[in-house]
Amino acid sequence: MAAGMTPAEAVAAAARRSYGRLVAALAAPTRDLALAEDALSFAFQRALETWPRTGVPEQPEGWLLTVGRRRTLDVLRSAATRTAAPLEEADLARTEDPSDPFPDRLLALLFVCAHPAIDAGVRTPLMLQTVLGVEAKAIAAAFAVPAPAMAQRLVRAKRRIRDAGIRFEVPDRDRWADRLPPVLEAVYGAYAIGRAASDLRGEAVHLAALLADLVPDEPEVLGLAALVHLAAAREPDRAPLPLDEQDPATWDRALLDRGEVLLQRAAAFGRPGRFQLEAAIQSAHDARAVTGIVDREAVRRLYAALVRTAPTLGAQVAHAVAAARVDGPDAGLALLDVVEGAERFQPFWAARAALLVDAGRTGEARAAAERAAALTDEPAALARLAALVR
Repeated sequence: MAAGMTPAEAVAAAARRSYGRLVAALAAPTRDLALAEDALSFAFQRALETWPRTGVPEQPEGWLLTVGRRRTLDVLRSAATRTAAPLEEADLARTEDPSDPFPDRLLALLFVCAHPAIDAGVRTPLMLQTVLGVEAKAIAAAFAVPAPAMAQRLVRAKRRIRDAGIRFEVPDRDRWADRLPPVLEAVYGAYAIGRAASDLRGEAVHLAALLADLVPDEPEVLGLAALVHLAAAREPDRAPLPLDEQDPATWDRALLDRGEVLLQRAAAFGRPGRFQLEAAIQSAHDARAVTGIVDREAVRRLYAALVRTAPTLGAQVAHAVAAARVDGPDAGLALLDVVEGAERFQPFWAARAALLVDAGRTGEARAAAERAAALTDEPAALARLAALVR
C-alpha cells in the first residue's frame, strides 16, 4: 500500500481504507468508542510526526494499531481513569475470537452498534461514524438535521455504550434479525454518502456481499447486496456523473451481472421490501446498457411503491423526479410540494430547482438553487447548480 506514497499520503490511505477496522480493534476490549477514536487520532498524529523520519512502515495499519493500543493503555493506567482491574497490553491485543461467526470484525462491530440499548434513531449514524469513518457533518446532511444536534446524539450514544457496559460481542444467531435493519441502513448509508470516495463505496459493497453470504435466506439482505452492486457498477473511480450523462460502455459488467443474480434470488422469496424495490429501480436504469433506453414509466411505478413502503426523504424526492420525466415538471413539483421535513435536505432543493427550470419558473428556480448550494460544499454539485440557473 505504501509504495511510492509520501508519509502524509500513506496516513490518509490508511484512514480511508482501515479506519473502521482500527476502531473496532481498539474498542472491542474497552467498550469505549470515544476512547478508541481518540487513541486512533493520536496514532495518526504520531504517524505524521514519525514516518517522515523513519519512513513509512511496510504495514502501516499494524503500526497504527500498536500505537493506538499503547495510547489506550496509557490512558487507562492514568490516575484519572484507573479502574479496579486495569487492562494490560496483552488484553488489548485479544480482539479476535476464533469462534466468532463473522469473518470480518468490522461487520461484527456493526451488529454491536445496533444493540437495542442504543436509541434507535442514532444507531445508523453511530455506525456510519465510528465503524465506517463518515464525518458527523456528512451524516447530519444525509439525515437532514443540524450538525451540532447530530454530534450531540453521537456523543450520547458512545457514552451509553461505555456507561451501560455493553459488551462488544457478536449476538447469537437468533438475535440477528432484530439488529439487521439498522445494519442494512448503515451499509447502504455508507454507500450513498461515500459515492465520491471509492474506498468507502468499496467497503459498503464488501459488507453487503458478506451479509448476503452470512444471511442468504433473508430477501432484504440480498436486496441490499443487489442494490449496491448495481449502483456501484455505474460509479467509476472519479466524480460521479448524472445518470443520464453516463456512457453504459464504461459500466462494470461483472458488478451488473452479480447484482442481477442477487436481485433474482431476493425476488424468489416473494417478500418484497425497501431494498429490493431500490435494487429493482437500479436494474431498470442499468437495462440501458442492453436496450439503450430506460423504461421511465416502470421507474415511476417502482418509486411510487418504494414511497408506500419506505417514505424516506430521498425516496420521495426521487419519486417526484421520476414522475416529472413521465408526466412533466408540474407533476413532479406537485409531489415535492407535499414533502415534509426537507428544509435541510439538499437533494430536495436541487431537484426543485431543476424542475422549476423545466417549468419555466426561472426566478423560483434560482432561489431553490441558492438553497441547495447553501447545503453542500461538493464542487461537482455546486457546478451543476450554477449551470442550471445560468
